[in-house]
Amino acid sequence: MISKKNILLLVPDGTGIKNYLYSSVFKHADASLHLYHNFDGDTLTELKNHISLDSTLEIPAYKESVKEKFLRELIHLARIQYNAKKAENPSILSFFKSKKGSVKLIFFYKVVQLLATTITTYQGILKLEKKYQKALRKNPLYPQVSEQLQTLQPDVLFCTHQRALKAPVVFAAARDLGIKTATVIYSWDNIPKARLALQADLYLVWSRYMKKELQFFYPEIASEGIKVTGTPQFEFYKDESNIIPKTEFYSSYGLSESKKIVCFSGDDVLTSPHDPQYLDDIASAIVSEGMEDRIQIVFRRCPVDVSGRYDWVLQKFPKLIIDMPPLWNFNSDLWSAVYPTYQDISLLVSLAYYADAVVNVGSTMAFDFGMFGKPCIFINYDTVPDRHWSVKRIYAYQHFRSMPSKDAVYWLSDKENIIAILTRAIDTPATAIAQWFDVVVEDAERASQQILKSIV
Repeated sequence: MISKKNILLLVPDGTGIKNYLYSSVFKHADASLHLYHNFDGDTLTELKNHISLDSTLEIPAYKESVKEKFLRELIHLARIQYNAKKAENPSILSFFKSKKGSVKLIFFYKVVQLLATTITTYQGILKLEKKYQKALRKNPLYPQVSEQLQTLQPDVLFCTHQRALKAPVVFAAARDLGIKTATVIYSWDNIPKARLALQADLYLVWSRYMKKELQFFYPEIASEGIKVTGTPQFEFYKDESNIIPKTEFYSSYGLSESKKIVCFSGDDVLTSPHDPQYLDDIASAIVSEGMEDRIQIVFRRCPVDVSGRYDWVLQKFPKLIIDMPPLWNFNSDLWSAVYPTYQDISLLVSLAYYADAVVNVGSTMAFDFGMFGKPCIFINYDTVPDRHWSVKRIYAYQHFRSMPSKDAVYWLSDKENIIAILTRAIDTPATAIAQWFDVVVEDAERASQQILKSIV
């Protein structure tokens, strides 16, 4: 009799919970599942309602050494510089941000920046990677993890995020023990950002486009070590049970069935610091044109943006803007306790289903709403002067080069054209978003089974 495979799941964040523990990836796995985590008790209780776990194992405390941090940041900056030059895209340079704080911290990053200028070849980067791997194995976490792994003896270690801080040490220990290691590339825009912190036997990507990109920026990774599987996050839209009945959905949030729904989806504050002003621009335009009887705005903020930066806009337009906060758990000061509730899946799927258009600054939400053929409007103008930020830089990012046609979305390139673009998107919703989706995501309906098949 063939024994079941032991799969050890390393899930560092809330998005990993949603995409890999709430989805179908491991629902019907003929394997023993073990969760390697730093979640609190309440989170574990919630997770066990949705996935059958044979055991849970807490990752020991980890303190990154100065040497590890220095090498990690130096590699990051050296790769950023390499990537920008190789791709002929200077916008990639903006993904390195030196931290502000104490004099010691400022000095630390100054030294990183100075030494990065001396790394002029890719071989120089690979030498740094070897030093980083050696440093990881000297961290006190390494022998503790090795002992845990030897006790559990998993057949495979699977991580849902390629840049989690603890993951490189865990993966180093697993590989030294001959345990198969696999990780997913967290999102379609992650590869050029040079935050591939861990070394794995297998990298799972969304599409052939992402595989080529991974090979382009990380030529040391063999082709057979990269598997195109798709990503499970879009499977939720194919399950009709995730759509809340219309009467219930509309009445729960005071929506009018006689009005069109325009969803404004917010980004995090670093990606799009002027989102509140954009929301104000759109609401003001609707009011000034007397279109409140035709359009209602549903505001869905970025789940991890718990700031009050939108409050003034919501207070200014209490009847026009309906606040629909993501249903995430924030009942703890611990980051590990921040995760989406299962109900948030139905909320987002239903919003995409009933909305007539979504507006944002270059967000992946274009694909979410595109699952129901709904148009996305990308905001493409600067609303306030800011020498540190511009939409021009946003749309110059490497991942937007995957767009086969500018017709994939509507472009709101002028504040004065807000009503014209909103009206066009609502009345003529057809875009080429499906063609763009097919480039970025493959096997969207079979991602769960493809992922499981790849790692067992």
